[in-house]
Amino acid sequence: MKIRRISWQQTIPLRHRVLWPNKPLEYCHIPEDDDGLHFGVFVDDLLVCVASVYLTLNKARLRKFATDPQYQNQGIGSQLLTFIITFLKGGTVDYFWCDARESALEFYKRFDMHVCSERFFKGEVAYYKMEVAL
Repeated sequence: MKIRRISWQQTIPLRHRVLWPNKPLEYCHIPEDDDGLHFGVFVDDLLVCVASVYLTLNKARLRKFATDPQYQNQGIGSQLLTFIITFLKGGTVDYFWCDARESALEFYKRFDMHVCSERFFKGEVAYYKMEVAL
C-alpha cells in the first residue's frame, strides 16, 4: 500500500462509484478541486481510496473521502486519514473539519473529531459537521 498526492481528475471515478453513483460523473467534481490537495491510496498500482483537502486560512476541510467497497474495513481509510492529519500538523492548520455522513460518525470519532452541528441533509443523505483541533 502506498499513499501519495494525486490530481483531482484521478479522484473522480472512485468518488462517483462510492459516494454518488446515481448522479452524473460531473456531480463529483467541485470548483474548489483546482486548489485542493488530493491524496490516493494505491494497492498494487490500483487506486482504492481517495480524499481531498481544501485549505482556508488556518482551517482544512476534508471532502470526497471514498474507499472502494472491496477494500473497506481493512484500515486503508484510517491510514489515509492518519497520513492527512500528520501532513496538516506540519503546516499552519489549526482545525481540521468535515461534513461527515451520519453512517461514518463513529469512524471520525476514532480520530478525536467531535460533532459540532445539528443534523443536516445533502439530498437524502444525513450529515453532521465534525472537527478536531490540530
